[in-house]
Amino acid sequence: MANPTTLNELFFGALDRFLQRPVVMRRKIGGKWQEWSYRSLSDQVRDTAFGLTSLGIHAGDRVAILSENRPEWAIADYACLADRCTDVPVYPTLPAKQIEYILRDSGAVAIFVSTQEQCDKVLEIRGQLPALKHIFAFDEGVRGAGVESLAALQAKGKASGLDAGRWRTDALTVKPADLATLIYTSGTTGDPKGVMLTHGNLTSNVVAGLSVLGLAQSDECLSFLPLSHVFERMAGHYVMMHAGVIINYATSIDTVAAELVEVRPTVVLSVPRLFEKIYARVLENAMAGSAIKRAIFHWAKRTGEEYVDLTMAHKPIPGGLGFGRKVAHKLVFSKLHARTGGRLRFFVSGGAPLLPEIARFFHAAGLPILEGYGLTETSPVIAVNTFDNWKIGTVGLPVPGVEVRIAADGEILTKGPHVMTGYFNKPEATKEVIDADGWFHTGDIGEIDAEGFLRITDRKKDIIVTAGGKNIAPQPIEGTTKTSKFVLNAVMLGDKRKFPIMLVVPNFDNLEAWARHKQISFADRASLLAMPEARGKVEREVLKVLRDLAHYEVPKKFILVGRDFTIESGELTPKMSVKRKVVEKNYAREIEAAYAEPMGGPGEADGK
Repeated sequence: MANPTTLNELFFGALDRFLQRPVVMRRKIGGKWQEWSYRSLSDQVRDTAFGLTSLGIHAGDRVAILSENRPEWAIADYACLADRCTDVPVYPTLPAKQIEYILRDSGAVAIFVSTQEQCDKVLEIRGQLPALKHIFAFDEGVRGAGVESLAALQAKGKASGLDAGRWRTDALTVKPADLATLIYTSGTTGDPKGVMLTHGNLTSNVVAGLSVLGLAQSDECLSFLPLSHVFERMAGHYVMMHAGVIINYATSIDTVAAELVEVRPTVVLSVPRLFEKIYARVLENAMAGSAIKRAIFHWAKRTGEEYVDLTMAHKPIPGGLGFGRKVAHKLVFSKLHARTGGRLRFFVSGGAPLLPEIARFFHAAGLPILEGYGLTETSPVIAVNTFDNWKIGTVGLPVPGVEVRIAADGEILTKGPHVMTGYFNKPEATKEVIDADGWFHTGDIGEIDAEGFLRITDRKKDIIVTAGGKNIAPQPIEGTTKTSKFVLNAVMLGDKRKFPIMLVVPNFDNLEAWARHKQISFADRASLLAMPEARGKVEREVLKVLRDLAHYEVPKKFILVGRDFTIESGELTPKMSVKRKVVEKNYAREIEAAYAEPMGGPGEADGK
């Protein structure tokens, strides 16, 4: 089988190979998992594409998709691609004002929405969007002026009289250089930019990724990262289709834990936050047990990690260690396997750095996390760990066809078929990131070791440079902080200041339980945070997990925050990255007060 060069070749190639298979995807409706066959997918994509054509939507038009993950998202996407349109995925968590910017900037002529809630956002801003002519709703019964259901659109397509034979022929006239999608980056500063990704960009990344990650038709995945983000779009959508993997769409992020057990997937794509939460919960449960249970857990963890280190170094495994690992699995790690469904072969992690400590633990437990790296602008995968070549603490080797080098200032540069054609209507912004030789400047700092593995150290723009000239990479420190069971979230600040400080969102469930155990009475969360005992407890717990930092890296002051950072407040991007400037602005008064206070906590105000 020749490798596809466009997403349409990928789609029709999958239909040719798997059309007789009964299941391509599932979604839970009314408490029961409903199945879509390849035949049903093919028919619905064709009818949707014909429906768009009958309304005068043609090649080159932009069509937006505002929806949670569900089969209809895939149907709308493949229909747009077959019609040679450019689709514009929009995060369903975005408020109406941010959606307005994306729809206006892209010039979208139509939009697919999932629910009444999403439709209402579009109706609110429709008056400011003269180019937007059509709204199609996935759910039946969605109301609004000019809103048409997906079923009605498909009925139009079916009745259009268009030649079914020509559908495939016309779709396959798409060239690798043709624009497939506009994905708006959730930039941590300024307005989002529309990343122009071609059929060739995404398809080359699918082929390269599959060549190093072993997936089979017997695999199943649970899809819960937003399809509007390029990681899930490429790896959880196109890769799975090309490989014949069954896609199960999670009901929501809140149901993932339960649906892992129901679906029993063999592969799961996630961001580090899921692994941080699982790891913190496992440690909490282990430490809450008896002395014997704690000792068994620590022995199992050491045994598993020793096995991992030897395996990673390609060294032989002593017989006693191999036997010990089996005992460790039976006594400790089997429970974690059961909570992930019992069939999981591996996780893939992307979107943010994964703490080596967490990666080592999951590998030790027999649930390997293959960490990768990429950006929206690179389709997205630049490098990934694989079963044949992996090293904890790195993001793996570059995937086939992708070049990587490190600039003089430490910035990671990449070149190849995966690099976007540019930012939509922003030629100057494009020139800032793609140089004359075609190298894309990632904005990340990293290094390549002697074996070719890429290691990310931080975002170039996130590096904190203290007034004393010390460079601090905040992301790894924030990640370590969040391993404490008393911490929900953390943001480190201190650029051009004498010393770094940290804003901490406590895990109130655990902090309140601690306070009750200590017989500390409090009226609400605000009053609890105001108590020196509670503040001291959180600070001590954070400093405990940060004990291995250099002195100058340790936060010298802590600000406890009563609510988590959110997309709605503008403090997080849709992919949950922190907008440091916004956080700094929103808590400017507390930050200035912290720096104005005399030093009395852990450390001196010398930035050393």
